[in-house]
Parts: sequence; structure tokens; C-alpha cells
Amino acid sequence: MPAEPMAATLAETLVARQFKVAGADLHAGGLPIRELAARHGTPLFIYDGGVMRASYRALAQALGGFAHIHYSVKANPAPAVIALFASEGADVEIASIGEYRAARAAGVGPERVLFAGPAKRVSELEAVIAEGIGEIHVESYEEIARVAAIGDRLGTPVRVSIRVNPVAAAQGGAMRMGGKPAPFGFDEEDLENVVAAVKAQRSLDLRGVHLFAGTQILDADVLLSQWRHAIDVAGRVAVMADTPLKTIDLGGGLGIPYFQGDGTLDLAKIAQAVPDLLQLLRSHPLLAEARPVVEPGRFLAGPGGIYVMAVNASKLSRGTRFLVTDGGMHHHLAASGNLGQVIKRDYPIVAPARMDVSDKSAATVVGPLCTPLDTLARKTDLPALVADDLIAVLQSGAYGKSASPSGFLSQPGAGEILVENGSVTVIAAA
Repeated sequence: MPAEPMAATLAETLVARQFKVAGADLHAGGLPIRELAARHGTPLFIYDGGVMRASYRALAQALGGFAHIHYSVKANPAPAVIALFASEGADVEIASIGEYRAARAAGVGPERVLFAGPAKRVSELEAVIAEGIGEIHVESYEEIARVAAIGDRLGTPVRVSIRVNPVAAAQGGAMRMGGKPAPFGFDEEDLENVVAAVKAQRSLDLRGVHLFAGTQILDADVLLSQWRHAIDVAGRVAVMADTPLKTIDLGGGLGIPYFQGDGTLDLAKIAQAVPDLLQLLRSHPLLAEARPVVEPGRFLAGPGGIYVMAVNASKLSRGTRFLVTDGGMHHHLAASGNLGQVIKRDYPIVAPARMDVSDKSAATVVGPLCTPLDTLARKTDLPALVADDLIAVLQSGAYGKSASPSGFLSQPGAGEILVENGSVTVIAAA
């Protein structure tokens, strides 16, 4: 009997779904990665604008008018990336004054910005309230008092939502953000006291609630369950406050496949649930005019990013093939497994200038740092590569350069470029 065809690897699936291959070359934004690396140097983060737009449009279509999208700037704060999503219609969610400045530099108006985070400094609050902010999501009693005092001093009503640490039943995802003691938001069981504290401040305009139950969620049923719980919480808060709510921030947490065996979030299932979600809202008299919000980051930016490294040396040590590169965990901590992975697994990796080579063998890909933690692949199949050949880590558009210890060992920084339709925008030089 003929042998069963081998199942495609995650890397092969992602390349086929998101990018173009011509001969030996993987392309991004209409240009060969080999050419981009030669022109802009390595290590290099390449962001394919077309792939990012496709991610946004697919989600917006699935949501079908149920929820508005706010891009979570923490995933990738490059102004060119923020501007891309803003041009598609996204507003933004920020967690610092630095992200506020990045969003404003990208042309995002202050009324389109939501500010969340457990430890906003007084100086940050003063700046955004003075310059303008869509909403501030309060997360402690101290923060309620600080925001109110600034609003009183400036004579400015401040729109706020209450961030809620939901009960355990609402949790899900690779990293659970609530349902346990947490610095994020107020415990759901304390909401009556929180609502009273906000309503007691004349300068605070209570707009809604914000729940963020988990990250890297690949199961649509888990996500939909969290969204229904958020609507339920919003209804209870509206009754406690005796006022209609304007905003229900459903959080982010939409995941993307990073590892072999990971599924893909089923947007069709989300689309099928939209009519019921809209009915759930409209059935509550104090939520009928509320605007749900989702704030994805990695789902929008992650698939379009490629981290490209050049091989410095290929060496054999006690039966293991090592490919030593000019990139590593100091640029891409998440790919090394040191940003939340319990079990170290490999991101999808390809040789972007050797895509036509079928003869591959296991290799360990490491960077230049003097630590065994600087490992970007423990056992990934790659062609026989030599010095100056290229290695590319897919799914690298989110939590890459800005989420990594770039100062460690004083290694050179990674470049960043946005490529779309053959046009290159340089974000940072290598």
C-alpha cells in the first residue's frame, strides 16, 4: 500500500495561508525576505501589512457589528503598526503613557483611547486627562480617588469603567488573568462597594465595565462564555448604579497557533453567536445602548510578523546540530519560551531563502547570548544551513522586540520594518 502522506507542519500551514513562496524565497509584503534582510540587515522584524489587515478584517466580519475593535498597543507599539489598524477602523487600548504617546503619534485621536492597567501613575493620569482620553478603566480604590481628584482640579468630567476580576467560572486561556487573587481590577464579589465609591465622586462618569479573563484563547466556546459573563456582570453593575451603561469591554485574549497541534480560533462559531449576544444585550433595559468592545493584540499583529536571523555558525556537539545566529531571546523572548511557557516548545520556523529544499533534519537554534536560555528552537527541522543563511520565526508580530530584554549583554538591537505591496516603512534600523 502507498505510504500515507505526511501531515503539514504548522510552519507549512502558516506559510501557505499567509504568505507567498516563489522558488526558494519566502515573500513578505510583496518582497523576498532574502532581499529585505540584505537591504536592512539582521536580526530583523518584518511586519507584513497585508497579513495584519487580513486578520483585522476577518475578526471585524465575524463580530458583525456586535463589538468594536480596539487594538491592544502592548502587543506591538510600533506607530506604523498602530496607524495601520487605525486606518482599518480600530481604536486602541493602552497601558502606559508611553503607549498613549505612541498612539497619538500614529494619528489616533484621544477620544479613541482606552487606558487600562493596575498601576497608573498620577503623572500619567494627569497627562491623559488634561490632553484627552476616551475612558480610564479604574482598578483600585486609590485609583478611583486619584482620577476623581484630578478631574475636580481640572474641572473635567472623567469617563471611567470598572475593571472586574471575574469569578473562577469565567476563566480560560493559556494565562488566566482572574478568578484568583490578582492585581488586575476589583473582585467581582465586591462590585456593590466599588460602584458606590465611583458614584460618590462628582467628577467621575461611570461608563461601563471591563473584564479580561485570560489570554491566548483558541477555543471559541471559552471566549463566548466569557463574553456572556461580561454582559451579565454589566447588567448587574448597571442595576447597582441605577444608570444605563455605555461600554462593555470584553477584553482581549484571542489566540493564534504557535505550536504544532494548536488549533485556530473558530471565527465562524463567533459569527454564529452574534445574534444571540445582541439579543442578550437588548433584553436588558440598561444595556440596550451599550457598545461592547474587544481589545485583541496578538490576534491582529502576531500572524503578520516574521523575525529573521542570520546563521553565524553551524556546529555539531555530541550528536546535536546547533545553528548559532545573530538573533535570540534578547529580541524575541517569547519564542525562547521565557515569556510564560511552562513546557518549552518551538515556534514555527523556516529557512526563508531555502524554501525549495525538502531534505531537512533536526536542529537546535540558539542566539549569541552566554546563557542556555537563549534557545529559539530545541528540535526543529531545517535544511543544511551554513554561515550567512537565514532563519525566520513566524507568528512574531506580537510580543517580540518590545517584550524582550534588549539590553542584555549589550548586543545590537533588532531592526523593524513594515512591508506592504512592495513598499517598506523603516520603524527601527538594525
